[in-house]
Amino acid sequence: MKGYKEPGFQDRVAIARNAKNKALEQMANRPRIDPEEQARRIAAQAAREEAQRIKRAAAQEAKQAALAAKEAARLAKLEEDRLAAEMAIASQPRVLSEAELKAARDQRYAARKARKSGKS
Repeated sequence: MKGYKEPGFQDRVAIARNAKNKALEQMANRPRIDPEEQARRIAAQAAREEAQRIKRAAAQEAKQAALAAKEAARLAKLEEDRLAAEMAIASQPRVLSEAELKAARDQRYAARKARKSGKS
């Protein structure tokens, strides 16, 4: 029984050439597509591509509208938070500075002195 013989370079080139010729022959022998059928296929493909383009454009518009609505909601929330913070600050009692407290105390003292001096 003979063993396996490793194909040499010339053998591999011949096998590749035969495979190439066989593929070319098969392509040359296959039936041609009718021009009307080919035109119909091209038109159908163009219609599919146009439908996909319209679908993508609609999806893009919907995505943009959703993003715009989300951004508007975010801005409304920020405005609402800002107004709530302003209302919280406005509702807090005003803390007087030391100078204001001293001025009020001095004014009360002066009024008291004026009342006492007016009674005597």
